[in-house]
Amino acid sequence: MAHLKTAIKRLKTSKKANLRNRARTSELKTYEKKFRAAVAAADKALAQELLQTTCSKFDKAAKVGTLHRNKVSNKKSQLCKLMNTLA
Repeated sequence: MAHLKTAIKRLKTSKKANLRNRARTSELKTYEKKFRAAVAAADKALAQELLQTTCSKFDKAAKVGTLHRNKVSNKKSQLCKLMNTLA
């Protein structure tokens, strides 16, 4: 256990950030699964809408620092490539 006041505060803030980041990554995984399901069902309109939403959420996660920008870029590329198989 931390003894210094600043260390205690840092533990509290890191726990809050951890919860926020976990929630955000969970949401991203959910959107990605929905998108992949739409592609599997060959629903082009729904897939296009979900792709936009998912990419937007990934960009937000990179901006805030939840995910690294290179990982986000790779994920977006994978999803776009998957979308192009529908067309």
